Amino acid sequence: MRPADTQLTVADAVERVLRDVPVLEAEEVPLRGAHGLVLAADVVSPITLPPWNNSAMDGYAVHAADLASLPTTLPVLETVRAGGIATQPLPRGHAIRIMTGAPVPEGADSVVRIEDTDRGLERVEIVRDRDAGKNIRPRGEDIREGQVVMPAGTTIAAAQLGVLASVGAADVMVHRAPRVAILTSGDELVELEQFQQVLDGNRIVSSNSLTLQALVRAAGGEPHYLGIAADDPESLRAHLRRAVGFDLLITSAGVSVGEHDFVRQVLAELGAEVRFWRVRMRPGAPLVFGMLGPMPWLGLPGNPVSTMVTFELFARPAIRKMRGHARLFRRPVPVVVEEPVHAPAELTHFQRAVVTTRDGQRYARLTGPQSSGILTSMSLANALLIVPAGRGDVTAGETLHALPIDGDAELAEQFSL
Repeated sequence: MRPADTQLTVADAVERVLRDVPVLEAEEVPLRGAHGLVLAADVVSPITLPPWNNSAMDGYAVHAADLASLPTTLPVLETVRAGGIATQPLPRGHAIRIMTGAPVPEGADSVVRIEDTDRGLERVEIVRDRDAGKNIRPRGEDIREGQVVMPAGTTIAAAQLGVLASVGAADVMVHRAPRVAILTSGDELVELEQFQQVLDGNRIVSSNSLTLQALVRAAGGEPHYLGIAADDPESLRAHLRRAVGFDLLITSAGVSVGEHDFVRQVLAELGAEVRFWRVRMRPGAPLVFGMLGPMPWLGLPGNPVSTMVTFELFARPAIRKMRGHARLFRRPVPVVVEEPVHAPAELTHFQRAVVTTRDGQRYARLTGPQSSGILTSMSLANALLIVPAGRGDVTAGETLHALPIDGDAELAEQFSL
């Protein structure tokens, strides 16, 4: 393990992590199981859609010229349902009853919506001409044969699933989800199932074990929990050997300068190379990034809030890059601070906050005390208020930026347009 670097800025640390984290290889998966994954190859359509001129309305296919004088009554030759086809071209002075999506008969240049007629089956009276030359969706309006309908790098959401299904892409090439090994450490920790030891006053629950697994899933990874290692090299070695073969290793605690912080030492013995240690930020300064063979390793601090903040800033973008995403980061938004904020100037601070929107302006208020051990303050937050290094204390009414950390930050209580 090489000597630790001088403390990095947050931006420099993010850049170093992403420089070394790979995009994972592609695999073919059934489309039905591809939701949320990222395409690794362009998808080219083998067909044209729509394959024919089709009706955009339930109504009557007609010639626009026959609507010159209204009301008018036309004989109805037949009815064409979706999935059917007209048995004959449409001559002047006649109508064909037609349903939405059905092929428009040859010769027709308009579809009169059913509301503008008397809905006749053998003869139809048309009373309005607003649909002359309208309501026909042309062949190829959506997709042309040979067209790239979805480029590599596209995230497959609901609309994308529909498009891919429509062009017959039953299987697609995607970047696979990273398999993320998660290890927590600390003699004081127990699993949730051992809560009696907490009640006895001897231990605390390893909350990071659950939050990290949830955060990995939310970022698109597959969490694999390695358990809790004791604060001794032998226990750490035994747990860390089980991380071989995963795509990313995330450890929590044991990376600072305490007497029993052995994680860096043990990983060095196992062949890890530390790329940097410590970042000029609060909370979360004792952050480690390195490589254990081909596997990136992020050593997060042990305090619950520090763990979650550093995951958001470093692990989440890393997982998204591995999955093939092009957009890796949440977008900071400007906010008016509603209360004074204390932040020593030498570090970049990420304060837990609630962002609300009123009259088109975003406002931020802290969730309470900002100790990195107060996990409830994180549970109340929907954003991280960013106080840049050098800014120092902030007074109420000043404008900063906040990093939304869940979708609720942009939700409104009332519908508006």
